[in-house]
Amino acid sequence: MPIDATLPYDETNIFARILRGELPSKTVYEDEFALAFHDINPQAPLHILVIPKGPYVSWDDFSERGSEAEIAGFVRAVGKVARDQGLVAPGYRLLANVGLDSHQEIPHLHVHIFAGQKLGPMLAR
Repeated sequence: MPIDATLPYDETNIFARILRGELPSKTVYEDEFALAFHDINPQAPLHILVIPKGPYVSWDDFSERGSEAEIAGFVRAVGKVARDQGLVAPGYRLLANVGLDSHQEIPHLHVHIFAGQKLGPMLAR
């Protein structure tokens, strides 16, 4: 079910639980600002999620409340994951859903990295 990205952060969301080590993840990258792991329900041959370690609901929330170091570290982590996975030359897609209309399902900022096939147009009409 899509979530309202204007609501306060929910400490019980699945990504918060992964960050606390309560749930496992197939980690591909971690540093002080971000964690990247394979999606458990992949929508492409390669589907990795990158999440900031701080309690941010959405991109809007993160850009307003995140420190300069957190924002830079998170953006750099997304790029490093793409490079480390060998995705730059063939190409990849980044997606960050925010709020009800975009169908954001987990109330923790996350960027999807899709790759491994031709991805087609951005949106189907």
